[in-house]
Amino acid sequence: MSLVYADTLPGGKHWSLNLRRNMRLKLTDLDGGANVGMLFYNPVNILERYNAPDTLKCQHTFKLTEGHCLYSDMGRIFCSIVADSFGWHDTVCGNSTSTIVARKWGDKSYQSARNDWQQNGHNSFLVEGAKYGLSRRDLAANVNWFSKVTVAGDGALALDESAAKAGASVELRFEMDTLVLFHTCPHPLSTATQYPRKPVRFEILEGIPASSNDPCRLSAPENGRGFENTRIFVSDCCARAH
Repeated sequence: MSLVYADTLPGGKHWSLNLRRNMRLKLTDLDGGANVGMLFYNPVNILERYNAPDTLKCQHTFKLTEGHCLYSDMGRIFCSIVADSFGWHDTVCGNSTSTIVARKWGDKSYQSARNDWQQNGHNSFLVEGAKYGLSRRDLAANVNWFSKVTVAGDGALALDESAAKAGASVELRFEMDTLVLFHTCPHPLSTATQYPRKPVRFEILEGIPASSNDPCRLSAPENGRGFENTRIFVSDCCARAH
């Protein structure tokens, strides 16, 4: 696979991009303790977006890791996790908000702190989404890469910050053209004493399609149907384009 582009996104920042089918996105937690909030949309039909409940229930899991697929609300697969050295990624706890950030770390605005202001995940998604005509009503439950969540006996959720690993990486293969929004703002359950600014390196690579015996395709019965739904959609888009 050839490298198309690479950069490092500092902690507490946001970005977005369109990724073509079969391309790969590799994320690396450089220092350990990063959180990467991410959302996915279909650029052909922006109403189609990432569906966390379907992603979890059809693969009978509470966490995301290698072998799992990330579904849209139309039963198609945005991307598959083809490599993962971290092993446990959250998609149930949502985003940090301005209220959460202010309560935990104080209110530092751009006017007062300039580029060191303390951004939150919710507003970061709004800023990036607005570039593509998306608004608050288009936000959905997001993925939090590099964040492991534990569940107590009474159902209370907590961020397992001991799981942080410097150099941990996760690699996504995109099964359809996808608009990706992401940020490096803190996880909403972070207990850090200071606003965490953890940088993440991202690499975009050219890739090849999933084979018939691809581990992600075979990891759950529903994934085979998801790949077929995606194949039909992609084939129809290509036919109409020509």
